[in-house]
Amino acid sequence: MELREKFTGTGVAIITPFKKDASVDFDALDKMVNHIIEGGCNYLVVLGTTGESVTLTTDEKKNIAQKVVEANRGRVPLMYGLGGNNTKEVVSQIQSTDFTGFSALLSVSPYYNKPNQEGIYKHYIAVAEASPIPVLLYNVPGRTGANITSETTLRLAAHKNIFGIKEASGNMEQCMDILKNKPNDFMVISGDDPLTLPFIALGMKGVISVVANAYPKQYSAMVAHCLRGDFSAARPLHYRLLDTIKNMFADGSPGGVKAYLKLLNLCEEIVREPLEVVGEQTKRKISKDYENLKNLG
Repeated sequence: MELREKFTGTGVAIITPFKKDASVDFDALDKMVNHIIEGGCNYLVVLGTTGESVTLTTDEKKNIAQKVVEANRGRVPLMYGLGGNNTKEVVSQIQSTDFTGFSALLSVSPYYNKPNQEGIYKHYIAVAEASPIPVLLYNVPGRTGANITSETTLRLAAHKNIFGIKEASGNMEQCMDILKNKPNDFMVISGDDPLTLPFIALGMKGVISVVANAYPKQYSAMVAHCLRGDFSAARPLHYRLLDTIKNMFADGSPGGVKAYLKLLNLCEEIVREPLEVVGEQTKRKISKDYENLKNLG
């Protein structure tokens, strides 16, 4: 399967399930992989920010990656999440990571220290040169504190080992500028669950989703309708899931999606500090919405 075909459609930024003692729950991880794949999603992103990668040890990351490869059994493509704000350290981690079973690397832009655009560009060139697998840029300025501008994205698109970007800026004008001016083979993927429908209408090739951890069947169906250009079929699912997405992010991610997953008997709602489980008001909304979603099929 050609690289861009592998990562068209619904990707899922899979959560890392924890037991009540906050250790990794590998049995629940196995259940999650099967739940997502059997729900019709097209690929998995492992150890992304939704997977709470910043709170995982090196050994935990290695074991989680191996477990997902094992549970996947070659059914869908896999993407590995690895990024940071120390370029030298990120390069070192890439060089020491076993990417067996993975087809691409998702790398979030440097966070907190707010590099300028030249710094972001040079960081990604170093990542792309070090990576043995193709790289997907990840722009999420709401979390990193620094935007990758469309100009920088288009500049990076020329590198042979950078095949696309996960765009989670929420900036429609910026996204359109990238879509209008990008090379034909450069992928733009939505990183915003509530904006995926309009973003696909503009030319994006799918989404890397949080909501699809809990509702893979419904969300991947919506994305598939969009990619076929059948927006009349996609809109009811899009609007039905909007409140669900809002609930999932109301008290931070992935606490919200884990609250839904707990109700679905897929994993505990445990998150690692400094994150916290959702508050009682949000939990009540999630419980009510969960009951309503049973009728969605």
